Amino acid sequence: MPDESLGGWNASARVYINFQDAGDPNRTILLDPVMLRLCGKVAGLRVLDLGCGEGRFSRMLAERGAYCAGIDVTREMCVTARERDASANLYAISDAATLPFADASFDLVVSYITLVDIPDYRAAILECARVLRPGGTVVVANIGFGSAQPSGVFGWIRGDDGKRQYYPIDNYGTEHAETLEWAGIRIKNYHRPLANYMRAYLDAGLTLRVFEEPIPETDAYRDDPYMEDWYRLPLFTVMRWHKPPA
Repeated sequence: MPDESLGGWNASARVYINFQDAGDPNRTILLDPVMLRLCGKVAGLRVLDLGCGEGRFSRMLAERGAYCAGIDVTREMCVTARERDASANLYAISDAATLPFADASFDLVVSYITLVDIPDYRAAILECARVLRPGGTVVVANIGFGSAQPSGVFGWIRGDDGKRQYYPIDNYGTEHAETLEWAGIRIKNYHRPLANYMRAYLDAGLTLRVFEEPIPETDAYRDDPYMEDWYRLPLFTVMRWHKPPA
């Protein structure tokens, strides 16, 4: 599949893997505890990791007793995930909008900051609901309102002294794509208003059980120049959705 149809992920895969290997505090410190808590006890469960990347979260769930099937559109991600995983987890190259699994195949579906990368997010959410067994759960972390930054802007606007002045938002109400560049990574992300995501989950027949905008549980990171962001703006949403019993 040509890279332009994958949002630049083929060209950026190795750099992104290296970036995650170095440790992304947004995940390791802020989001991992919330995601693991909302996933709950996973021992013995069949889990789909939607957009698994190099398999970091699949391995974390496998360590807790889950069997995971991770899918990603990028071959290098899937190959690396398989090489790094000593468990029985499965990794497959697949588009999230057309999953290669039968109905009701999974007890839990996890989407860890992936919907923002998926062009047809509505189809992906419908597919998640389709492969989830009745009574199963979807746990999803996504970028919040911060995905609606003006073109060419990434992060805060700062003064000459380096201090944050404001976080610009524009065209929040319109779905649109933007190309983001950081740490040598260049990929396409998609902004959608939260209402559009919520409507897609509801249209898929799912019921919202938990909605969070994570901030650290302690003040331990307030003085860190990077992690201070977490207290100032809720940049992520984390939700748990339920598929009603048959």
